[in-house]
Amino acid sequence: MRIFVAQLNMIIGDFKGNVAKILQSIERGRERGCELILFSELALCGYPPEDLLLHRSFVEEMEGCLKKILPKTKGLAVMIGLARKNPYGGEKPLLNSAAVIEDGVLKGFYDKRLLPTYDVFDESRYFDEGTGPALWEVKGRRVAITICEDIWQHGGFVLETRYKRDPVLELMPHKPDLLLNLSASPYYTAKPKERLEVCREAALSLKCPVILCAQVGANDQLVFDGYSLCVDGKGELREAGKGFEEEELFVDLEALSAPIALEYDPLKSLLDALVLGVRDYFHKHDFKKGCLGLSGGIDSALTAVIAVKALGKENVLGITMPSRYSSEGSVKDSALLAKNLGIELVNLSIEKPYEAFLELLHPYFQKRAADVTEENLQARIRGILLMAFSNKLGYVVLSTGNKSEMAVGYATLYGDMCGGLGVLSDVTKTKVYALARFVNREKELIPNTSIEKPPSAELRPDQRDTDSLPDYSVVDAILEGYVERHLSLDEISDRCGIAKKTVEDLVHRIHLAEYKRRQAAPGIRVTKRAFSVGRRYPIVQKWK
Repeated sequence: MRIFVAQLNMIIGDFKGNVAKILQSIERGRERGCELILFSELALCGYPPEDLLLHRSFVEEMEGCLKKILPKTKGLAVMIGLARKNPYGGEKPLLNSAAVIEDGVLKGFYDKRLLPTYDVFDESRYFDEGTGPALWEVKGRRVAITICEDIWQHGGFVLETRYKRDPVLELMPHKPDLLLNLSASPYYTAKPKERLEVCREAALSLKCPVILCAQVGANDQLVFDGYSLCVDGKGELREAGKGFEEEELFVDLEALSAPIALEYDPLKSLLDALVLGVRDYFHKHDFKKGCLGLSGGIDSALTAVIAVKALGKENVLGITMPSRYSSEGSVKDSALLAKNLGIELVNLSIEKPYEAFLELLHPYFQKRAADVTEENLQARIRGILLMAFSNKLGYVVLSTGNKSEMAVGYATLYGDMCGGLGVLSDVTKTKVYALARFVNREKELIPNTSIEKPPSAELRPDQRDTDSLPDYSVVDAILEGYVERHLSLDEISDRCGIAKKTVEDLVHRIHLAEYKRRQAAPGIRVTKRAFSVGRRYPIVQKWK
């Protein structure tokens, strides 16, 4: 059997565009002599559609699209992911399904068994658990179908919940010849390797090949990395799609290629994810141009590099906004970065508006010493200028703050936090340094002085980030322990060799900053625990 795996970048709710891609893939598969065409989870509407599913007309349009596809499948077997009305009268009105089509006829549906409701997932909000058939006779083979999460618990990678059933174990007595998985699996660091291990475990248990069709592309804050794959009955990887781009993967079960290794570079993958996240956020919204403040520091420099890769240098505007506290080196570094990237740079001193604000507030503040108020004024003036360019000239402002800063509130509301998209808000400071060096591995795009100098907000004389924070290596170790692994404060202190008081102070700041993060620009999720999506904590609480 020859199988065409259509790894596509779908736009949520773009039924016309999604159907066009599906029909094109069906014809491409037919031209290549394939017998079965496999699409990803909820391919018809794009994943995740969230509360669009609550609109009856949204689901009805999806069902109408399926009817248009059926006549185009003559001579082929086709599996397409979609949401459909629940005909069984269960708790929820919908099912997350795979339409099973053969020779132009809808043979039935496979309905997803395991509905993740943790992290970024909320599928039990919409869908009922599937109960129908999981095995189908297709082109003379016993083909089992699963949808994404259905195989993850069996692989041992579901930690947040424990399902009462294991769809892979349920298939074992039926001895399928092939297992198909329609997937919409969001990216985080190391996810492609985990996905491969999950498929290997299923293949070893069922003693048959496993083919996974993954969604690719970014929708809002989630990035889908692709890497569709085929493993044989011994769990050996035989075919693998590319990451972060659309792909046509052909699998001939009678002539599988020799075992291969998954080509995966974690740093390149992270950079690719951020670029794809920016590109799709803009293009799927029909935005074209982005602007950002260039401070001469490493965060804004890396954000600019990502923006240029995603949008093209002609669509990126850098704005440097020096104050009385800006070093000469920072201004020069901003200019050098803009030159290296080939982007336009605007230089707007904030000295006059800053003086105006100080004069305006002097009668009320004259008996009080300068403090963070005056620092934040500078950041907010810069935010006003960036948003003015956005309003007048149609730029989307890119926020440049990193995860370490966002974690502890080392950022100014309505200042450097303003923007339409947070590019680095799920990238820790230590990862920012690693990415900057990766970007410069062949050619110096980011000035080395931006990488080497001590980080500073430059909002007061001789300011350094370490005046307010421990070294970022310490901050990031606590972040990983507390936010990603949910370790206790004692465990973090013991395992990382960090003083208990330091851990307590940082964790306290993480909780205090919750109200700031709620008002931040949406950010691209690239770790298991992003602040921007999937992590839910109360603002008002007394526990830590």
